[in-house]
Amino acid sequence: MMADCPKCPPVGAPMWLATFADMMSLLMCFFILLLSMASMDVQKFKHVADSLKEAFGVQREIQVDQIPMGTSVIEQHFSPGQTQPTPLDEIRQSTQQENETLDQSPEAMERAKQQLIQEKLEEIEAEADSIRKTLKAEIEQGLVTVETKGFRIVIRINEKGSFASASAQLQAGFEPVMNKITQSVAESEGKVIVAGHTDDIPIKTIMYRSNWELSSSRAVTVAQFMLEKHQIDPNRFLIEGHADTHPLVPNDSPQNRAINRRVEVVIAQDESLLNQNGPTPVVPTDTFSDKKL
Repeated sequence: MMADCPKCPPVGAPMWLATFADMMSLLMCFFILLLSMASMDVQKFKHVADSLKEAFGVQREIQVDQIPMGTSVIEQHFSPGQTQPTPLDEIRQSTQQENETLDQSPEAMERAKQQLIQEKLEEIEAEADSIRKTLKAEIEQGLVTVETKGFRIVIRINEKGSFASASAQLQAGFEPVMNKITQSVAESEGKVIVAGHTDDIPIKTIMYRSNWELSSSRAVTVAQFMLEKHQIDPNRFLIEGHADTHPLVPNDSPQNRAINRRVEVVIAQDESLLNQNGPTPVVPTDTFSDKKL
């Protein structure tokens, strides 16, 4: 006799499965509720997101083909990166442009320095031309000359008409000339060096025991005139007496000695470019040669 067939299970899900499903639904609702009420440290999250972006090459902006449905904190600060191949020519061009912009090589710095020097020399020459126009009549009469020597403008007051022999007193008729010179100095910038020079004939009088005293006294007279007639900052002035130590020409004739007897008013412009560290700047030789009228 055959064994009885096993009994079929009851139709439908077991009773315990319904209870388990209810429990899982309640747990899901519970965690959703916790997430909705949770607060997020935005600064800390941004710091973590930025670190991830640097590590994985994440891009903030990406193209989308669908209408955005909404954003969240994560979507704003963390999105998958999309890399695009960059042609090699573009990389080379970009690198070359950056190198040109940030070129700090000694050669580039020296070229820039030389350009600044040239521009400054041109400005000084233009200022000297303006002074020459102001003193045009006096230059034609041989009373003064105007020269440029590098960063300096030299207004040379010849002894003719300015000082009597062995005297440091300005002659009365020379005051209009001094007014023009003083006005030109007042309109300029930089240090003003007033230097007196004599010839090599020794002098010993009641007033001046040597050419040193005579040259210094003449320089003081010129500087004092400028300070009294115009409101020029006295801190700009430097007075020098050179006696016969800096002749323009050899003291071998009366004519040459007359040339060496002079007072020079030197307007010294900014020479800081020449004093900077680095290779010695190359200033055109024609610039340092005397340009005079």
